[in-house]
Amino acid sequence: MTDSNPSTGPVASVDRRTVAELSHDFRLANGRLARRLRQEKPENELTAGQFSALGSLFANGPMTLTELSDHERVTPPSMNRTVNHLVETGFVARTPAADDGRKVVLTPTDDGVAIMRETRKRRDAWLAQRVRKLAPAERRVLADATIIMKELSDS
Repeated sequence: MTDSNPSTGPVASVDRRTVAELSHDFRLANGRLARRLRQEKPENELTAGQFSALGSLFANGPMTLTELSDHERVTPPSMNRTVNHLVETGFVARTPAADDGRKVVLTPTDDGVAIMRETRKRRDAWLAQRVRKLAPAERRVLADATIIMKELSDS
């Protein structure tokens, strides 16, 4: 994948790329992969943001609206609109918090859990099919890159 000619664009040596070029290429590749993976879900009317919020509740357990909005890095009013739709569609339930009746805890319903499991299954299968085709050295690079991507996303 390396090339001694720095003007060849994407096949240029990693050592010759600037941080800005690497950042740009990484962002584009990551966005394309994310869009492609989003296609691997059951047919429903959920937006990407609604699906992400449901996924956070599925993966992390019940949360308050504030906790969920912080986790998703959106404002509470925006998350409230998202949650309202998830409640209306039957994917999330609101219940009073056990420790403070003024707080509301958001929990995925059985239908919400089912759609998340089906989506995870589809996305994992799509990606695993492609990862299986990688050489062992490429898989090691991908494993290392996954750690780095997690660190970047958590920063």
